[in-house]
Amino acid sequence: MELPKFKYSPNAYKIDVFEDLEGKCSICEEQRSIRYTGSFYSRETPEYICPWCIADGKAAEKYDGEFNDYCGIEDVSPDPNDPKPNIAQELLFEITNRTPSYISWQQEAWLTHCNEPCAFIDYADVDTINPLLEELHDDIENNGYPPEFIRTALSKEGSLVGYLFQCVKCGQHRLHVDCD
Repeated sequence: MELPKFKYSPNAYKIDVFEDLEGKCSICEEQRSIRYTGSFYSRETPEYICPWCIADGKAAEKYDGEFNDYCGIEDVSPDPNDPKPNIAQELLFEITNRTPSYISWQQEAWLTHCNEPCAFIDYADVDTINPLLEELHDDIENNGYPPEFIRTALSKEGSLVGYLFQCVKCGQHRLHVDCD
């Protein structure tokens, strides 16, 4: 059976949030061979979530949970007095309820561009961002860490980790940086 694809996480099976493990999915109760191991925010913790139940939203629905925090999406605020996001509500719910998360030091952030969530591409280090420095200039300059530190110390697994996103409409790359 072909694995489901995720528009906003096209490399989901390569970023260490799934493991090959035989088991029964807590949602669909089907025997599966791949289990989700990433973030899932809910009151109850299901033992086994298969990618099919993420893709169709059944896991989030059954456990009233989120794979990505709604307020972790760029330009989304919990304050009802703040302006509403320029992104359609169904796209925001696609990120929270039907898109696998990624592993981060702090709570995940999900970047946006062209009034739509970006796709999470991969973890990023200095070699990843060097060919994209011009494109990532604003993100490098305006994220709270010294830009030169990012350009020289960014890693995929160290204490300063990069998260590379790409706009699904125009292809613009974006960078989120997190430190332990």
